[in-house]
Amino acid sequence: MKHRLRNLLIACAAAGLFAATRDARGQVTPAEGYTPPDDTLKVNVGGTIFADYTYQDAPTSTDADGGVIHPNSFNLSRAYINVTGQISHWVSFRITPDITRQTVSGTGVTLNTNNSLVFRLKYAYGQINFDDFTTHGSWLRIGTQQTPYVDFEEGVYRYRFQGTIFVDREGFLSSSDFGASVHWNIPMNYGDVHVGVYNGETYSGAEVNNQKAFQARVTIRPAPGVPIVRGLRITGFYDGDHYETDAERKRAVAMLSFENPWVNAGFDYLDAKDRTSRLKTFSTHATGWSAWVTPRTPIGVEALLRYDEIKPNKDNNTVDPNGKKKRFIGGVSYWFPVTKAGIAAAVLLDYENVKYDGFAAGNANNKPEEKRYAVHTLFNF
Repeated sequence: MKHRLRNLLIACAAAGLFAATRDARGQVTPAEGYTPPDDTLKVNVGGTIFADYTYQDAPTSTDADGGVIHPNSFNLSRAYINVTGQISHWVSFRITPDITRQTVSGTGVTLNTNNSLVFRLKYAYGQINFDDFTTHGSWLRIGTQQTPYVDFEEGVYRYRFQGTIFVDREGFLSSSDFGASVHWNIPMNYGDVHVGVYNGETYSGAEVNNQKAFQARVTIRPAPGVPIVRGLRITGFYDGDHYETDAERKRAVAMLSFENPWVNAGFDYLDAKDRTSRLKTFSTHATGWSAWVTPRTPIGVEALLRYDEIKPNKDNNTVDPNGKKKRFIGGVSYWFPVTKAGIAAAVLLDYENVKYDGFAAGNANNKPEEKRYAVHTLFNF
């Protein structure tokens, strides 16, 4: 009798367990603790707006009648429409048109858009996600996409709405280009690797030769488990390209960055070589560095302090090897409180000073000192 009762209890328990694994339609549900991948089609629409008012204290300019004026204007430097989403958990995408000032005239340009703000394509790529078999956030992209270095530093810097980072502002790197790239997050949050092959002519230009740019960034986080230094990262970047066969275009960047709830800071050093034609007997060798810090307060008030210095050609004695371009940016910002990641709104009052020291008369870098005051705003949603 005891044996029959025991067997009956076991059978009932097994039947109950089996029934518990079925939903109302009789379908077997996943085991407890397992979350199936989300393959729902998703399309999200957002935007980014950078608007500013800028007053130029120096150099002065002249109006139509020859009177001396201080140029000042309201500007819109960025207006993105971000369309992002996923086809499945394997495949995602992004399409982002951007505004630019149309200043080209002549054949192929409609006259009524000349000098107008027009949309152009900034990003348009498909992405294959590798989350199923490697670390989360690893992927392959093809199309018009972010380049490995500029997008990375902008994410730490956070003040792109004031102006581009050092290597972008001086024209050595672009934030976007046509190509294919792969990204891998190192396990346990020790860093990441981003490697790609691009046209090298940036997103605003078509391919003009048979050369391709190889770009690679490696970022290491030395101590992700130590709270006080978790935000410390060491980055190395290399861009190998050619204007034409045997005419090099190379960039190397080393960066040290730190992120903390109370301050973000960064230092990057650039070494660049350009030989625009294989018929030239020498390469232009530029070096420079940038340092910035953004202290924060609990009430949303932040400061921005940044200094850039570039030697456009440190090796060629005929082109002022000691000439330096120096930039200082200082400002105070307020970041409005938000409750959702990816949403941001901020206003920045800033001063920018650019000096051109040691350049001889006739050199393209022999320019007057620049002084600008501005109110910059950011709206990201």
